[in-house]
Amino acid sequence: VIKKQAYRIKAEEADDYILGFTCANDVTARDLQNHDGQWTRAKGFDTFCPLGPAIASKLDYDNLRITTRVNREVRQDSHTSQMVFKVPQLLEAITSVMTLLPGDVVLTGTPAGVGPLQPGDEVSVTIEGIGTLTNRVVADS
Repeated sequence: VIKKQAYRIKAEEADDYILGFTCANDVTARDLQNHDGQWTRAKGFDTFCPLGPAIASKLDYDNLRITTRVNREVRQDSHTSQMVFKVPQLLEAITSVMTLLPGDVVLTGTPAGVGPLQPGDEVSVTIEGIGTLTNRVVADS
């Protein structure tokens, strides 16, 4: 979560622009993504990016465990140390082309493994030092 306006920052300055970290459930309608050939609509529905349960500041984010469960079954289990691009590199790259504003949230990707979800499924995302975000999948009525 960004705490102050960031444009063309260097990786070594990144921590000065970070308010803190939170969990996200980055939902994607894969059927629409495959149909449309891009992600805009597939990720753009109301309720498709719940965040929380808190923003943890002053967190050593280099090696946090990330676990995602669907109906209590572990589907993802990894660490931030496995990220292809580290947070400072991401912020440098993003702010080289756009301005990030206070309250903006940058999602850093996810390990493989969640797979398709069905109405009634319960999804829990846990990040060490932050907490657990739990949501139930509900069919659009």
